[in-house]
Amino acid sequence: MPITESDLPGVGKKFEIELADGEMIVVIHNTGKRELFHRPEPNADSEKVFEFPDELARTIGSIIEGAHFQPIEAGTQETTLPGGILLEWYELQPGSNLIGETLESADIANETGLTIVAIQRDDETIDSPPADTRLKEGDTVIGVGTRENCEAFETLLTE
Repeated sequence: MPITESDLPGVGKKFEIELADGEMIVVIHNTGKRELFHRPEPNADSEKVFEFPDELARTIGSIIEGAHFQPIEAGTQETTLPGGILLEWYELQPGSNLIGETLESADIANETGLTIVAIQRDDETIDSPPADTRLKEGDTVIGVGTRENCEAFETLLTE
C-alpha cells in the first residue's frame, strides 16, 4: 500500500494512499482540519467523503489505531509511537505466573522497564491501573516501553 506525501503550501499536507478500489486522499490543514477524499480511478475527480475538526480526527484516529479496543486474537499486538517507543497488548494466558499477582507484587516496571498503562478485562477497561490491581487470566495488559522492555516482559509472561 504505497503512500505519497506532499506539501500543500499555505494549506498543510496531502497523503495519497493506493487502495484496491482506487485511491484515498487525506488532507491535513495547518488549522488541524482533516479532509478525506476518494478517487476511484487515477484520472477521475476526487470526491470528498468526510471532513473532521482536529479533536474529532484525533479521537477517530485513536479508535482506528486500537487504543480503545483490540480485535486481535494473537497474544501480542504492537504499535510504534514516535521515538521508537512501543505500545503493546498482551493477553494473560492460562498458567502465566502473573495471574493472581497485583501490579505492585509483580514489580513489572522494575523487572522489565515496561509501564502498564491499561488493562482490558472482559468489557471493562482499567485506565492507569493502581498498584493494587490484581491480574486475572484472560486480561489484556497494555504496556509502553522500548523493544527491550517489551521483550523482557514477554520473557516474564512465559516464566
